[in-house]
Amino acid sequence: MKKIEEETKIYQKYDLDNALKKAYVVAIKNTEFKKLINTLKVKENIAINYTSKLENTVEELSNCAKCKSLFECKNKVTGFVNYPKFENDQLIFNYVACKYQKKELADLENIKTNFYEMPLEIRKAKMSDIDVNDSKRVKIIKWLTKFYETYQKDKKQKGLYLHGSFGSGKTYLLSALLNELSKLNNTVLIIYYPELLRSLKESFDNNNFGNRINEIKKADLLLLDDIGAETVTPWNRDEILGTILQYRMDNKLSTFFTSNLTIKELENHFMNNKTSGEQIKARRIIERIKHLTESEELISENRRG
Repeated sequence: MKKIEEETKIYQKYDLDNALKKAYVVAIKNTEFKKLINTLKVKENIAINYTSKLENTVEELSNCAKCKSLFECKNKVTGFVNYPKFENDQLIFNYVACKYQKKELADLENIKTNFYEMPLEIRKAKMSDIDVNDSKRVKIIKWLTKFYETYQKDKKQKGLYLHGSFGSGKTYLLSALLNELSKLNNTVLIIYYPELLRSLKESFDNNNFGNRINEIKKADLLLLDDIGAETVTPWNRDEILGTILQYRMDNKLSTFFTSNLTIKELENHFMNNKTSGEQIKARRIIERIKHLTESEELISENRRG
């Protein structure tokens, strides 16, 4: 019985080796496959065992040859080719970045912005990638361009309170500006405001709380994203937001906001009730925002769809 099992294994190995060799004979007829084998300087008896993976590499290299941007990438991992290296009589496959991915990674390294709970799209935002074909964005784009140029001469510039329709690209536009300015050695913070409040509440009893507040207060450029989407409490309105805004106002630090609410709607949002005391506290926050920013509206198509 044992002898039969051993013979079966031998036949199975023979069948496998034979199948691999047949696949290699077919593959080597492909000019690009043969070119890859020659480039790697790999021996045939070793290459035979990697025929399928080598064919995948050839296919991905072919995709790259026809590709014009990362958005067109057809490879398994966007922006990368699963490319082999011949070492110690074996092929080792690693994902190697294409020229577009290398440029993308280099651009990200140049961006010195600090982000808090923001998606990758925002981290990568660049002014050169802004869609300029939407006529509803023209006024905002002109504002951003002027701010970029003026800020390099005088840092005591008002920021922008950008409000408008959901998904219109408010955060992307402001982040593109701030990412560009971060490359010029300015400290920049882009923060999703509702999540910031939640995390501050959790860290209230440790040293990180004070450090985070100071970091936000003192950043050269600050974007509080989606203000008005949070649940308002006297603590986060007066002690957190009020403190941050007062410091930035006193020190003339450029501050930006995005919101789905107009300034008037935001004022109502900051009132827990209609008592005169609440109205005064809400008005105090709004006056600080007005002192720090100019206000613009962006009503455009939903770009998140």
